[in-house]
Amino acid sequence: MPGKAKTILMWVVIVFLLYAVVQSPDRAADIVQAIWDVILGAFQSFGQFVQSLMK
Repeated sequence: MPGKAKTILMWVVIVFLLYAVVQSPDRAADIVQAIWDVILGAFQSFGQFVQSLMK
């Protein structure tokens, strides 16, 4: 992907995210919380896997 197209795409995504947060901050917070829960769950599962390997 050419550099200029990549930059334009990045700005479009940033503007869309800002618009989404301004229009519905509660919904945006719910989405961020859900993503955080998924990431946290993945790290916890990985930790349990490594711990089971060490036993």
